[in-house]
Amino acid sequence: MLNLSLVTIIIIAANVITSLKGLEDRSFFERYKFNVGSIRRNEHERMFTSGFLHADTMHLMFNMFTLYFFAEAVIQPLGNFNFVIIYIASLLFGSLLSLYFHKEEYWYSAIGASGAVTGILYSAILLDPDMSLYMFFVPVPIPGYVFGIGYLLYSIYGMKKRIGNIGHDAHFGGAIGGYFITLLLKPSLLETNLTYVALLAVPIVILFVMYKTGKLS
Repeated sequence: MLNLSLVTIIIIAANVITSLKGLEDRSFFERYKFNVGSIRRNEHERMFTSGFLHADTMHLMFNMFTLYFFAEAVIQPLGNFNFVIIYIASLLFGSLLSLYFHKEEYWYSAIGASGAVTGILYSAILLDPDMSLYMFFVPVPIPGYVFGIGYLLYSIYGMKKRIGNIGHDAHFGGAIGGYFITLLLKPSLLETNLTYVALLAVPIVILFVMYKTGKLS
């Protein structure tokens, strides 16, 4: 078991309490979820509050377990305060990218901490690219940077094909937030880990190029 810091416990508790409230109270859920039409009517708080709501307990548990496993990998080198900055920034980056890609879809709604959690995951990988990660059905460890690049490439594919009821754009936006805020907080990575910094930027560049050339839709 990892020794969780107080700030991680507080964030997990906030997600659990808010999500359970939303699952029990539909009006609460509808009032604070991400919804393009409502946000464009100036209910901007939804871009933040939606990150603490979840569709069901499995959705909640998956995000919180991911946060549980990667939080300390960010807190140890950067500290609690910077961890919170990355978490919140990633949440908002995820919401902003979702809003950007769905700005004309007034019905579009989303919930979940996935953007924030993906930002923490990408930050952890940037800080320790050689960390070993394990996936179901894969019997050998995967280097963190390979997983990170592959995950974002899959997110681009998911965005283009609109695979499943998953906010791929929020995941990608969260990763962008985690990537750039981590570099701002620890610019020495540009000297010590420049190759990995460049490699982890590849999916971000691909998304930008695909969007500019009209190949994303």
